[in-house]
Amino acid sequence: MSLVSGRYRFLVIRWRKGTVESVRREWPGAVELDVTIRDDGTHPAPACRALAYPALVGRPEPGDTVLLNTTALAMGLGTGGYAMVVAVPDRLPPDPSGPGHLVKARYTPLQATVLGADEQDSPHHALLREADSLDGAPVIVADLHSALPPILAGLLAARPGTRAVYVMPDGGALPAWFSMSIARLREAGALAATVTVGQAFGGDLEAVTVHTGLLAARLVLDAEVIIVAQGPGNLGTGTRWGFSGVSAGEAVNAAAVLSGRPVGSLRVSDGDKRERHIGVSHHSLTAYGRVALARAQIAVPELGGEFGARVAGEAASLGDRHELVPVTVDGLREALSAAEQEWGVRLSTMGRRLDEDLPYFLTAAAAGRHTATLL
Repeated sequence: MSLVSGRYRFLVIRWRKGTVESVRREWPGAVELDVTIRDDGTHPAPACRALAYPALVGRPEPGDTVLLNTTALAMGLGTGGYAMVVAVPDRLPPDPSGPGHLVKARYTPLQATVLGADEQDSPHHALLREADSLDGAPVIVADLHSALPPILAGLLAARPGTRAVYVMPDGGALPAWFSMSIARLREAGALAATVTVGQAFGGDLEAVTVHTGLLAARLVLDAEVIIVAQGPGNLGTGTRWGFSGVSAGEAVNAAAVLSGRPVGSLRVSDGDKRERHIGVSHHSLTAYGRVALARAQIAVPELGGEFGARVAGEAASLGDRHELVPVTVDGLREALSAAEQEWGVRLSTMGRRLDEDLPYFLTAAAAGRHTATLL
């Protein structure tokens, strides 16, 4: 008889035990560890990186035995290539005692109960119960999590002090704690707060849907600008519809139906090795050209030269549905470098740094620069 019932005839998680050797570093919500894994219970493998979320499993310390999920590590994933700490079985954390009945990662072994801003026990429930409008607040929508820092760089260079709130849906990583960018941007004062929605969790506020997440960002957290992009770990299959970034089009619809002002940030690259992402990525053309039914302003960077002409030409296909807004990129390279230094945030997308795929970062920053003119 199969060990796994239903459609799955093979186990889908690699389980291991390990010993914590040392704490490498930590940031709000996450602890990175060196762990020795014992594959056969006798011979230890070389130490590897492991990640623990103390709010879920408690805080592992050197010498602790930890139960690990090593699936992503074995796959060699770029953003998720950690052994994930599932439990510290010999030193379990205390039971939770706070309010909240919003269950995230539902019906998985690590389902967690959090307090939703929109649930009945929340102090914000009365405010959000009949809320129905963002009152014209700009909502910048992007495909990848790596767009968040450059969007903020463009926005804050043009309008310093703008209060920006990030709404993180569940297309990528579920824990917001995984993102070191969020932690650094918060610490630097570039990002005011994060709202995690859907199955994502770990934000300053939790919400059930993108819609209530947008409303919470505006009405509870006083956002002047809201940024929506999935967490780290975009999933794509090389097919027209099989990528997690389709949520960008859905976010445009949510922002529009709530009387916000959606601004689309294009995914542009001249450094990606995959042709479907060179110029304007097919992700943007599908999300904005097919999924987004509401009208948005699409920031089109004036990159110049042959590549700039290609980007403008490919973006033109979105003109029937959306308002295309040309945006100069003069000075944005300097603004990006300054932000990287000042905020301590590493600008990187799919492993490529600022000068390895400059058009990607300029395009995201252009969306931020344009949005500043709407305030």
